Amino acid sequence: MLKMAPSVLLEHYLGISRLLAGQLEFRSAIRAVAAQISHIIPHDHLDVCIIMHGGKYHTAYETGLETAWGNHPPALVSGSPIRALLWGEVSYFLTDDAGIDPRFNFENAFTLPIFDQALRSRIHVPLKVEGDVIGALSCSSHQAGFYTMEDIVNARSIADLLSPYFFALRAAEQAQQSAIVEAEARAREEGLRLGALNLTEALERERQRIGMDLHDQTLADLTRLSRRLERLTHEPDVAGEALEPLVRSLQHCMQDLRQIIEEAKPSVLQLFGFVQAVENHLDRSVRDSGLSIDRELIDETEGGIDSLDPTVCVALFRITQEAINNAVRHAQASRIVVRLGEQTDGLSIEVCDDGVGIAKQRRRNGGGIDNMKTRARLISAKFSISTGRNNLGTAIGVHLPVAAQTPRQPNPRNDHQ
Repeated sequence: MLKMAPSVLLEHYLGISRLLAGQLEFRSAIRAVAAQISHIIPHDHLDVCIIMHGGKYHTAYETGLETAWGNHPPALVSGSPIRALLWGEVSYFLTDDAGIDPRFNFENAFTLPIFDQALRSRIHVPLKVEGDVIGALSCSSHQAGFYTMEDIVNARSIADLLSPYFFALRAAEQAQQSAIVEAEARAREEGLRLGALNLTEALERERQRIGMDLHDQTLADLTRLSRRLERLTHEPDVAGEALEPLVRSLQHCMQDLRQIIEEAKPSVLQLFGFVQAVENHLDRSVRDSGLSIDRELIDETEGGIDSLDPTVCVALFRITQEAINNAVRHAQASRIVVRLGEQTDGLSIEVCDDGVGIAKQRRRNGGGIDNMKTRARLISAKFSISTGRNNLGTAIGVHLPVAAQTPRQPNPRNDHQ
């Protein structure tokens, strides 16, 4: 443990904030801040482990010593030496010697690096976003009994700086991987060579946009925050009231990062069309639920919905998406049918299930139904909810009259290519 003045400690925290800005992947981020962290918490090994989507697996990004943790593919959280921390069961780990500490040694624990690299004294604190553990910051020393509770306090402050940025990086990585997997599966099934090319171009555009947004928005926010921190370094004593606005600024920055990521995922709807997007969502929703539900998509439009204005098309997709979600989560259905129809007076979409019916669902699903009604009203469509066929389950329908069908506008750039 190092003793240092509050102003010096604050300057190191400021350095960590500066160095994070502009880092677009985990390894470069942790390596960029390692030296600054070492001024606060000396270490022989530093790593950040990130819990992957679903919470079952995690992966580690390390600096300094290279171990099997950093070179290993995603591993089960249940085999992590710090699984209790990642599961939220404890708020920190502090040990004088991990080699003999029973908390780190249990059946099937992935502890090989502890013994290979003689990582004896160790501290671990969670990375949290909105109360949820997304990973952990870990520091290790070859020297036994090296760390104290004061190091835990400092590690928590560092983790608070890292968490929002690493949350954004995780979301970006998951979005990109999800888009690639979905598109590649569709391409394999249907031989969509052109679709794969469009996906590559879309991902590249999104990658460039994410980089620009992170640079122009996040870096600007962190720069303003850095200047405020710099002013505090000249103060002899830093009161808690002075730090409270900085906490709010970090929260706003985190919210902006989350918004950037939400906008980053290439849409299956844009890349492959309405029918494929609905089919993809229906299959994935049922699969992720773990329930045994038969599903069927009937398309009678011959691609007619894809000719609509993109805003109208997205609204119809969101309504269909919510209707499918309600049927999967709440209807206790054994079968879901999505029917896309085209009549002389307009287009229609119907999502039917054979579940428990409207009365038992309405109390739980009011917000989702209201959202569907609002989306339909904004595009001048008619929304309906009724008992399904043969008086079983629920039927949610939306009808878009011909008068409300604004044709998709051509892209002038594509016209000249």
